[in-house]
Amino acid sequence: NVTLDPDTANPHLILSEDRRSVRWDETPQNLPNNPQRFDTYCSVLGYEGFTVGRHYWEVQLGSRGFWAVGVARDSAWRKGWINLDPSQGIWAVGICGDRFQAFTSFETVQPLNGRPRTIRVSLDYEKGHVAFFDADNETLAFAFPPTSFNGEKILP
Repeated sequence: NVTLDPDTANPHLILSEDRRSVRWDETPQNLPNNPQRFDTYCSVLGYEGFTVGRHYWEVQLGSRGFWAVGVARDSAWRKGWINLDPSQGIWAVGICGDRFQAFTSFETVQPLNGRPRTIRVSLDYEKGHVAFFDADNETLAFAFPPTSFNGEKILP
């Protein structure tokens, strides 16, 4: 289970009381603009990160709108417009309009059967693997090329 970090949440994101789910709201909350907080991009990070081991978790998704899910280096930039791609320390996939895509330095549209309801995120820290699965039908949605995390904490 991933616990979300309220200090990183964009003001338009409302966390549940148990900090395990999030929803977007049109009206931003009045929150302090601390260095950890995403101020422009509607993102939130997990509270606990990883520097070793193999981990996976599942994310239940809404049936409408845009969403993205992934992992980020602890040092990933959080202010202003950011690029969701590995060169910026972010490995993510999501829905843009009616297209499922991996967020890479170039547009990577991935074919999927329908809109996924649950995405499984898989992280193997030592091997530098980040992969995403459609958990409903157990199929690989996208795997990023292996990388080195260089000892840095990786956050859901």
